[in-house]
Amino acid sequence: MKVTTAPIFNVLFNNNGSPEAMKPNLTRRQLLQGLTAFCAATAAERTGAYGVHQLSGVSSLRWPPALGSPVTESLRPVIENSRDVHTHYEKIVEIAGWMAYEELPMPNLAVPYGLEKTPDVAMDFVMVGNTIDTAFTDFNTHVKFQTDYAGAHLSDSQAMFACLKRGMDHGIPVLSGKFLAKITRSDMEKIFAGNMEVPMLDEKMALLRGAGEVLDEKYEGRYYNFIRSCSPRLYDHGNGLVERLAREFPRYNDVSLYDGHEIKFYKLAQLGFWQIYSGLGTGGGFRLEDPQKMTAFADYIVPVGLRLMGITSYSPTLEHAINSYQLIPRDSRQEIEIRAHCLYATALLADEINKIRRADEQVIIPQIDARLWTHYHTTTWPHHLTRTIMY
Repeated sequence: MKVTTAPIFNVLFNNNGSPEAMKPNLTRRQLLQGLTAFCAATAAERTGAYGVHQLSGVSSLRWPPALGSPVTESLRPVIENSRDVHTHYEKIVEIAGWMAYEELPMPNLAVPYGLEKTPDVAMDFVMVGNTIDTAFTDFNTHVKFQTDYAGAHLSDSQAMFACLKRGMDHGIPVLSGKFLAKITRSDMEKIFAGNMEVPMLDEKMALLRGAGEVLDEKYEGRYYNFIRSCSPRLYDHGNGLVERLAREFPRYNDVSLYDGHEIKFYKLAQLGFWQIYSGLGTGGGFRLEDPQKMTAFADYIVPVGLRLMGITSYSPTLEHAINSYQLIPRDSRQEIEIRAHCLYATALLADEINKIRRADEQVIIPQIDARLWTHYHTTTWPHHLTRTIMY
């Protein structure tokens, strides 16, 4: 498969600090982003608050091609029985008709701060950060966690990674399982110093301790030792990277029960290996044989993009809850439906786009995820709020 690359991670980790810091001269990519954002807003306006076109029933359900992923294979009970979220296949076909002609580059999630020069350190850095990649916005004030590092003002997960690197600069062994297993609240406050206490600090501390204990007991304190011990596949009869990460590190076992069915999401497990693969794969520092089995990364932002483009629609009850900043409980029907339809719709969209593109321009789902995330991560449209450690 022939793909092009673009420095998507520059949005996350560039020295300018934020997309707003970019110079006003429009590039071709920025022009395309503006045009497609306009098309998305127009589509959302036409579709309305809850959507005009809904799946008429299970008999009309479209299903994407099998990926060999237990994540997509687990979604059917949710998609067939959803009450509050719907995916509109005819809108996916319409949008694929023009999105197929965008570049849709393979994201180049470059490991920040030059750490890619030492792959083992890079893997540790990405995975330690990934361990605590949960909410960075205060649920009450809606203020984002921010910090300054290396001349840049950063927020959200950018700020979290900057805090880890700043800790490394000051000799704090933030990548060591032995240290993480016994990390204190005082350590957390020192490492993650910013404009406010990092949201969910106690939960993040517990996550680092839990991961640190496993790393210290089984992998000489390092994530890279765990990674090297796995098959170079996401799924490989129980020995794959995602399978073992979810099994051995409870914080990555991102599953929910829906009408008695186990629904798998594995958002952070997939995202961590996607970042490592994207940042180190071309240089030979990390081998992944089945990246095509990746799904989208079901979080807060991609569902917003799908909603605004008219690909998904919400019931009036759910729409009101989101627009009035009400918390959607973790593992509730509404939260599970939002995340499941995110994975389902992006898989369908990738499939429809591939029907149009040439054989040497086929895309995989993370490229669609990146297209939506980069266009909508700064939107002012409300996203659902869920207090969870899983995303």
